[in-house]
This record gives sequence, C-alpha cells and structure tokens, in this order.
Amino acid sequence: MQTYDYIVVGAGSAGAALAARLTENPRNQVLLVEAGGDTHFLSRFPLSFGLFIEKPGVNWLYQSEPEANTANRQIPVPRGKMLGGSSAINGLVWVRGQPLDYNTWAQMGARGWSWQDVAPVFARIENYEKGGANGRGTDGPLRVTEVPDQSSLYDSMFKAAVAAGYKVNPDYNSEDQEGMVKTQSSIWRGQRMSVARCYLEPAMKRPNLTVVTNAHTQRVVLEGKRCNGIVYQQNGRMVTANAAREVVLCSGAVASPQLLELSGIGNPDILKSHGIEVRYALPAVGENFRDHLNARIIWRVKDKAVSYNHRAQGLGALGQGLRYVFTRGGFISLPSAPMLAFLRTRQDLETPDVQMHIVPYSIKDPKTRKLQDFPSMTMSCYQLRPESLGSIHIRSARPEDQPSIRFNFLADPIDQAAMTEGFKIVRKIVESPPMDALRGEEFSPGKQVSSDDEILDWIRQNAQTAYHPIGTCRMGPASQRTVVDDRLRVHGITGLRIADASIFPTMPSGNTNAPAIMVGEKAADILREDRAA
Repeated sequence: MQTYDYIVVGAGSAGAALAARLTENPRNQVLLVEAGGDTHFLSRFPLSFGLFIEKPGVNWLYQSEPEANTANRQIPVPRGKMLGGSSAINGLVWVRGQPLDYNTWAQMGARGWSWQDVAPVFARIENYEKGGANGRGTDGPLRVTEVPDQSSLYDSMFKAAVAAGYKVNPDYNSEDQEGMVKTQSSIWRGQRMSVARCYLEPAMKRPNLTVVTNAHTQRVVLEGKRCNGIVYQQNGRMVTANAAREVVLCSGAVASPQLLELSGIGNPDILKSHGIEVRYALPAVGENFRDHLNARIIWRVKDKAVSYNHRAQGLGALGQGLRYVFTRGGFISLPSAPMLAFLRTRQDLETPDVQMHIVPYSIKDPKTRKLQDFPSMTMSCYQLRPESLGSIHIRSARPEDQPSIRFNFLADPIDQAAMTEGFKIVRKIVESPPMDALRGEEFSPGKQVSSDDEILDWIRQNAQTAYHPIGTCRMGPASQRTVVDDRLRVHGITGLRIADASIFPTMPSGNTNAPAIMVGEKAADILREDRAA
C-alpha cells in the first residue's frame, strides 16, 4: 500500500491534463490509474478513429439498452481504453462551444464556469496555428490546425451554404460559432494530438508522477464520509492506494457514475437492488445523461475525384499511404469531418442549434468501416443542445460488468423538431445550385423520405450517436439534484472530486473533447487554489 497526495482515476482527456498540471509542482506526488494499456501505435495516425471504433482492447465497446425512441436498437457507445482515453480514438474535431453554454452553467449555479472564466483556460490548452486573435492560444501543449485538404467539393459547399442563406465563418472557435467552416482539428503534421502525446509524454519524465496501466479501479475507499483512496485490480490482484489529499475521478460520463455506485454513493434504491451498502445517498448519480444523436445522409457524387471512396480503395489506398509517408497529407491525415457547419433551425434563435459534418466519402458498414463502392459524400447533422435526458447505472455489483446505458433520445419535442429541421437544412444546402455539378442522387435515405414524420421515423431507425456522452455527475448546487459542486467536490464526501465530461450541467455546443480537457485544466487550478487556501 502506497500513499500519494493525489490519485487521478482515468488517463483520458481530463485526467491526463489534470495529472500533468498537478505534477508541475514537484511537491505533489500523483498516481494516475488507467484501466487500459499504453497508447496504441496506430493512434498516432488520425484515421485511427475509424480503425478503433470497433476494436477490443483500446475501446470499452459499450452498448446502449434497446429503446422505443430509437427503434429498439442497441447503439454502440465507443470510449477510449488506453493512455489518452477517448482523445486517442476520437474524430479529432476541435470545438470549444459557444459562450452561451458556459454562461448557462454559471447561471445554473456553477460559479466560476462562465465563458469569461473558461475562455482563458481554452487558450492555455491551445497552440493554434493561425495565431492569437479572438482569444485563441498560441503556446499551449496541444496543437490545433485547420484541415489543409483541398477539393472542389469543399469550394462548392462553401458556395452552396452562401446560396442557401448562410455565412462562412473564418474561426468558429471565437465567440461567434455560426456558419460554414473548415474544421479545426487536434492534428499537427499529420499526427494525432491526443492528451497522451501532448500532456502525458512530457509529464511522465517527472519523478513525482506514477502511471499504472491495465489497472481497473473497483471502488473508492471511504472511511465514514471521507474518501482516503481507491482499490484497483491489476494482473489479477487487488491493490489499495491511499490519497493524503484528494481522489479525483476522471473516468468519463460512463464510468465515473459507475464507480460512485460501486462505492455505495448514489440512489439508495439502485444500490440496494444490487446488494451494495449505501454509504451516501446521492440520487442524482447517473442521471442527466445526454449525447448527440447524429443523422448521416449520403449522396452520390458525379466527380469521383472529390470522393475518397474512389481515391482511398484499391490502388488508391496505396497511393494514399505513399502520400501520407511523403507529405503527411491525404486520407490518412483527415479528421472525421474536414468541414463543419453551425446553423440555426429557426431565425428566432440567438445562436446555432445544429451542427453538420461534411465528409468526402461514405461508409458501407459501420462495424468494418469499409467504404462504399461508388463515389459519394456524407452530410451528418445533430442538435447541439439536446433536452432529452437519459441515465447510466450499474447493472450489477461487479465492476467488470458494463453499466446500463439509456439514451432516451428524441423524448423531448424540441429535439424532434430540431433534428427534423436540421435534416431539411442539410438537403437545402446540398440541393442548392453551386452543388449541381457535383451532386448525384441522394443514396440514403433517398427522396422517398420527405415529410416531417418520415424524416423523424428514418432518424429513429438509423441515427447513431456522435460519441459525446456527458452529464451523469452533474455540477451545481446540492439543492438542484446534482453530484458535484462548482469546486468539483462530490456532495457529502470529503476528499473526492470528479473532473471529466460527466460534470457538464448541459451539453456544450459541439464536440466534447476540448471542453473535457478544459475541465481537467480547470480542476488543476481549483486543487492548487484549495491547497493554498
């Protein structure tokens, strides 16, 4: 049994950033515990997001429960399982979100989390290639670049957006997110900028950081209402580690509530149903779950030169490999979407409420990630701030059993309307005149799906997630049915905090990797401040 000042559970987006920042102070002895292994060598290549989406060993491969709102399908919920966590398998799209998101958090009682508070933290993370205008960071540990890929498809899409009445935005990570944009990604010189690469590799050279991998945390250790450490399993044996100051759970929106419940912290009815002693009643654990429901629409394209379906298969795949070796460009270097759009489905909205991804290829089989045999493109759309709330709870007292994930997608009429209107906006842009020379027939779902009811039904039958689970250990005042306060302390328990996407009170407007890293950075600030107090 060893004692550390801080124990961080989970080496993902938030946990790696937190551990790295804490160990900048040589007085802090930090233990970082990761259930997965070291970073997979393929993770360096951006295209690995497709290779890892169904790969055991580097992915937890969670599955949702079948639900009527999504045609009783089990929906895959991939989460990273190695150093770097989901930042090592994600689609590399860099989105901060809107000022509205964080001002809403502060308005809900999360003091210190307004846009004014978090914008400098985002800047501290970034090393943005286009400089420091609009509050962007230029000397942070994580490189952010604009996708350099060029194509007449991208040019036509920009023109199509303008023709359809939307604007082009040079920097959607400024305070104004709205418009058609070229994607900013966590890629530099053709390589993935995961937190393992940008935060952990430098930090692991410090003698005060201990990293243990293949170590599955079973529970936190409680003495009364104080957390003193954790128990983890490694190589078939149980290990107890003590924390002199704090344990911080950074296991993500799926595993952090699971760990609380396994430790006896949660809804008493759920805990008792699995034979777990109630150590502290906290009914909000596992509730407030949200994710982005993503509808993907496919068109054939007339010019095969603009589609990677043609350029990245057969001999084309060899060509793309050589291009990557010599230029670090091409198909292998792309994020999951080289172009994005942030748009409003109604003119009376103050800010965008839907996000679109423009992808110059299409997938035949989501499991194998095999490309379609014909030249095509994909346009996907999801609602930025869904209202429907789901839950994540343990299904047994065994840590190795996956939790029960219930999305409850499309339960709220606001979500139904936003998804339907977003789908129609996608069609409006693609069917505008600047796309005439490239646009072929709509392959999926096809023109036969046209009414609002037909569109919504097709979404229920086919949409997947955008892999952005949040909210299951919601931050806010204890009176508001939350799990942690604005200092990330678990209500009613001393020595235990949570710092990951599970604490988001509401969904940030966009991809969640950047906000999760921000939480890890801000958690380090909070711990430093509280130690000095």
